[in-house]
Amino acid sequence: MQKRLTLLGSTGSIGDSTLDVVARHPDRFSVYALTAHRNGDKLVEQCLRFSPEVAVVGDAETARVVQQKLRDAGSRIEVTYGPDALVEVAKSGGCDTVVAAIVGAAGLAPSLAAARSGKRILLANKEALVMSGAIFMDAVRDHGAILLPVDSEHNAIFQCLPREAALHGGVSKIILTASGGPFRTREPSTLTDVTPDEACKHPNWSMGRKISVDSATMMNKGLEVIEAHWLFDLPGERIEVLIHPQSVIHSMVSYADGSVLAQLGNPDMRTPIAHALAFPERVDSGVAPLDLAQVASLSFEKPDYARFPCLALALKALAEGGVASAALNAANEVAVEAFLARRIGFMAIADTVDAVLNALPNRRAASLDDVIEADAAARRAATAFIDRLPAVFQRAARTEYTERAIQ
Repeated sequence: MQKRLTLLGSTGSIGDSTLDVVARHPDRFSVYALTAHRNGDKLVEQCLRFSPEVAVVGDAETARVVQQKLRDAGSRIEVTYGPDALVEVAKSGGCDTVVAAIVGAAGLAPSLAAARSGKRILLANKEALVMSGAIFMDAVRDHGAILLPVDSEHNAIFQCLPREAALHGGVSKIILTASGGPFRTREPSTLTDVTPDEACKHPNWSMGRKISVDSATMMNKGLEVIEAHWLFDLPGERIEVLIHPQSVIHSMVSYADGSVLAQLGNPDMRTPIAHALAFPERVDSGVAPLDLAQVASLSFEKPDYARFPCLALALKALAEGGVASAALNAANEVAVEAFLARRIGFMAIADTVDAVLNALPNRRAASLDDVIEADAAARRAATAFIDRLPAVFQRAARTEYTERAIQ
């Protein structure tokens, strides 16, 4: 049966890769809805190619422009806008599968709506689990949704785990690999004057600017540890991070008998997307086969928390539980936005997150309202912290709190 997709965040890198796979298998997949924030021109191009029933954008003006361009091209696709419209297409009966690829906290509400509607969810928005892990997983269980990870690391873990739940007791730990980003070998003291363009030059992956910065700080990997905790029901101490510069092994599962299973492939997001789209079957993703002779060697190293304090802060938030992860994510989003706008320096991203985690009281995440309140409070605290920073301090590299963060 052909799957009907709602693609949340269609104009980003995950959206591009998803539509590339969809285009290769028109007999298997069709598109019900495409959504973007403000990239109306690209959304129009996608709509004209894939003919969804609905397109959703972030605001009324973008909706007006997109609607006019579609009508000028002879299309009658319905165009709506705003957060409520995202929720509506995520839970609509017009689709059975939701690809959740909106970056950041904005993806939480529609992803949760998809779970509560019992959809098949291909999750690329790690923030949904980082912010509301227990709430989200309860919604998946209670409403019979199917949750398939799209992040390359979590998809790799999923592929390496036995399908039979009863056999999961043999898992010793999971190992998330990380490329180390563009600053893997740089001394922390030299990172003070890193520019946004430098931080966004990922050595192996093509990603959006926010995710690229998160990769450079390794906050991305910290968020993935939190996501893995919820996806695979393992405590933080059984989730290891290893830097693997070649990005060929996407993650591993270590078993009690000493076996380690790994998923390998060229660094291309179409591989995990194709796996999740077609699961339990396998389809062509358009990715070239891996040539191990050409790769020649694979190397691994432990992460340096002095170089990557954001990773240490994410592990701290996971250990604290409650709404700490939601606060971590919100503070990081504010700080990365400020860095990309050249308001603060690269190392001040970690300073901001650390200050917010230390300033805000933690409490149990009993409801979605608790999560939303923690998110808002962390954004206010992060903005206030950044506004108080003298310009010279904003660009200073501070790592003295790192040991405290991981204790």
